[in-house]
Amino acid sequence: PGLPDPAKWTWDTSRNKLGWHNEEKQYYAAKRLENVRVENGHLIIEARKERLSDKPDFGGQDYASGKIITRGLADFHYGYIEVRAKLPCGRGIWPAIWMLASDDTPGWPAMGEIDIMEHVGWDPGRVHGTVHTKAYNHVVNTQKGSSHMVPDACAAFHTYQLDWNADRILIGIDGRAHMRFDNDHKGDPATWPFATPEYLILNVAVGGWGGQMGIDDAAFPAKMEVDYVRVWQKK
Repeated sequence: PGLPDPAKWTWDTSRNKLGWHNEEKQYYAAKRLENVRVENGHLIIEARKERLSDKPDFGGQDYASGKIITRGLADFHYGYIEVRAKLPCGRGIWPAIWMLASDDTPGWPAMGEIDIMEHVGWDPGRVHGTVHTKAYNHVVNTQKGSSHMVPDACAAFHTYQLDWNADRILIGIDGRAHMRFDNDHKGDPATWPFATPEYLILNVAVGGWGGQMGIDDAAFPAKMEVDYVRVWQKK
């Protein structure tokens, strides 16, 4: 019980002062039990309607939440990742389990992003799996992805998976893939930037994609519960 293991997880608070991308409305607090904690064997990431105006990097946000990452602690190059989680619902809520390249020199989206699970509260039960690259990304509406209905995603635990190797990416739910992205083997990082390590991200955002239909303040506090995060890699 308490904060996540600092040997495995760190905090991303990098844009609290400037504001987060995608017109998100949350402040990501570090080492704050109200937003990220382990209790009863589960990791809880909780978004709350509150202004943390006493924080030195406060950016005027009306909501506080948590975003934890493995960058610099556990960076993965290929492997099988499985996260068992119960998602928060509510209009305006946007939980995600995703990955970004450890080397961010190319910038987004050229660095490569893998979204294992995204859910927006105004469309309850629809779970998305997506990849973003320089050639394929949502800014130019060329992203490669899929969605799958999980009617009780906010009421029950499900497993969300990534199976990633040099030839392809598979994203699945409860052991069944619903999205496939193949390496075209042309050696062009614009289409396949996934030959370098990436790190894992767990967060609950407020607004952004999740807020396209507004934000229901009655939905707070909203929490994503994570039973486990497991990674397998070949020796």
